[in-house]
Amino acid sequence: MADDGPPTPERAATITIPRWIQLVGLPVLALLAWTLASTLGHALFLFLTASVIAFTLNPLVRDLQRLRLPRGLAVAIVYLLFVAAVVVALLLVATVVVDQGRTAADRIDAYVTEEDGRTGLTPAERDVDRLQAWLDDHGLESVQIRKQANEWIDSLSAGELSGYASDAFTFARGAAVEVVFFLFSLVLIVVISIYMLLDMQRLERSIDGRFPPHGGLPLAQRVERALWGYVKGQVILSTVIGTSAGVGMWILGVTGLVDGADEYALLFGLWTAFVEVIPYIGPWLSAVPAILYALFVDPVGALWVAALFVFIYQVEGHVVVPNVMANALRLHPLLVIFGLLAGGELYGIAGVLVALPTMAALRAIWEFFSERVELERWGEAAPEVPVDVELQPPQEVQPPRAAAGPGG
Repeated sequence: MADDGPPTPERAATITIPRWIQLVGLPVLALLAWTLASTLGHALFLFLTASVIAFTLNPLVRDLQRLRLPRGLAVAIVYLLFVAAVVVALLLVATVVVDQGRTAADRIDAYVTEEDGRTGLTPAERDVDRLQAWLDDHGLESVQIRKQANEWIDSLSAGELSGYASDAFTFARGAAVEVVFFLFSLVLIVVISIYMLLDMQRLERSIDGRFPPHGGLPLAQRVERALWGYVKGQVILSTVIGTSAGVGMWILGVTGLVDGADEYALLFGLWTAFVEVIPYIGPWLSAVPAILYALFVDPVGALWVAALFVFIYQVEGHVVVPNVMANALRLHPLLVIFGLLAGGELYGIAGVLVALPTMAALRAIWEFFSERVELERWGEAAPEVPVDVELQPPQEVQPPRAAAGPGG
C-alpha cells in the first residue's frame, strides 16, 4: 500500500481516549498532580515561574537571533534588559511610595495629635464632634461615637505612633530570614529561566517532532502568544485604571473635596495599577488606602473617594476589560477565581500573581491538544462490526433407504 504522507490540517490524526481511562485514569492523574503540587510546592513554583519568564522572553531572543547574534549573546542581552527594567521600575515605585508614604504618615500624625491653640481640640476630635452633632440633629442621639472615637484618638499619641513604627521595625528585623529565603528563590528562578532560554530551541524541536503543528502554530509559540497577550492586556489595564485613579484623586484634592488628595495622587495611582493584576479582588483592594486616608483627613471625603472608585469599577467592568482582556485569558470567571484561590493556597500572594499567566499558557496547551485528542463518547451504542458470513448452498436430503429383507 502506498504511503499517504503526513497528516494535513484537514486530516489531522487524533487520539481517542477510551471511556475506562476517563473514568479511572484521569481522576487518578488529577489527584496525583494535586498531591505533587502540595508536596513539592516550592520546587514546582520555582520551575513554573521560571517557565513563564522564559516563554515570555523567548520571542525577544528569537528576534535578536534574526540579526545573526548567537543565542547565548541574545539571551544575555534580553535578560539584562529585563532585569534592568524591573530594577528601575521597583526603584521608582519605592522612591514614590517611601516619599509620599512618609508625608502621608506625618499628615495623619498631625491630624490626630496636633491641638488647636484656641479650642484645644485636634482636627480628628473636631471632625468627630461635627459627626456627632450631625447625628444628634437627625434624631440619632442613641448613636454615641464621640466617647469611643476620642478615646481611640487620644491613644494615638505621637509616642504610640513611634511605638508602632518601632514594632514594625522589630517585625521587619525578625523577617530577615524570610527575605534571605526570598532572595535565594529569586536567584534560582533567574538561573533556571536562563537555562530554559538557552535550551529553548532544542525543546521546541523536541515538541514539534512529537506533536507536529499540522499547519498551525507550534505548541511553544502558542504558549508564547498566550503569555504575551496576557502581559500586554494586563499592562494596558493597569495603566488605564491606575491613571484613572490617580487623576480622580488629584481632581478631588484640587477641588477641595478631599483635602490633600492631590499631593498623594501618584501614590494612589501606583497602588491601584499594582493591585490591578489581581482580577476581581484587586479593584476592591485598590480603594482601601484612599478611603482610609480620606477617613483620617475628612470623613465626608471618604464618600467622594468611594464614589470615584465605584465609577472606575463600572468603567473597568463594562468598557476596559471587555475590550482589552477579552482575548487575553478567554476563561470563565469561575475558573479564574478557582485558579487564584489554588495559587494562593499553594504559594500565597506569589502564587496568585503567577496563577493567571499560568492559566493563559494552559489554555493555549489545551487548545493545541484538543485538536489532536478526543474523548470517547458516553452513552453511545457499541459500533456494529461487519462480519463476513459464507453462505453454503442447500443440500438435497436423500430419502432413507428401505431396509433389505432376508431374501433380498
